[in-house]
Amino acid sequence: MEDNWKGIKEATTSTCQEVLSLNKHHHKKWISTATLDKIKERKNKKTAINIGRTRAEKVKAQAEYIEANKQVKKSIRADKQKYVEELATTVEKAAREGNIEQLCDTTEKLAGKYKVRFKELLNGPAPLNPSDIEAAHTDLPIDVNPPTTEEIRIVIRHILIY
Repeated sequence: MEDNWKGIKEATTSTCQEVLSLNKHHHKKWISTATLDKIKERKNKKTAINIGRTRAEKVKAQAEYIEANKQVKKSIRADKQKYVEELATTVEKAAREGNIEQLCDTTEKLAGKYKVRFKELLNGPAPLNPSDIEAAHTDLPIDVNPPTTEEIRIVIRHILIY
């Protein structure tokens, strides 16, 4: 019975490790290891707040956590800026070399983050009180007839002057 259980347990564990992998948290590839270390440090400072017994300890730990949090955010912003600049450099290099595939892929990466942002922004819920906007007049005084020879001469003279 014990051997049978060990076999089942081992098979289940190995299958789960293959399918699900051992990594619990996946971070974005542009985050540097220094930033990841700062994140771990911030997490430790957060647990120090929860472990603190007296109010003085908690206040001190809270101040340290706030400072660590500022450092993490600053580091993440710097890493993200560096990543975007590297992508822009890659786009410029691909354009110079004529590598259209790499140019399109990298441009899509750069534009993708803005696509998501504007999709959220512009595809929001309809306003509760829609404003009363009058329809535009469709009868505009525009001449839709083909241009006359005199009009063409005037345009050509104007182009030649400038």
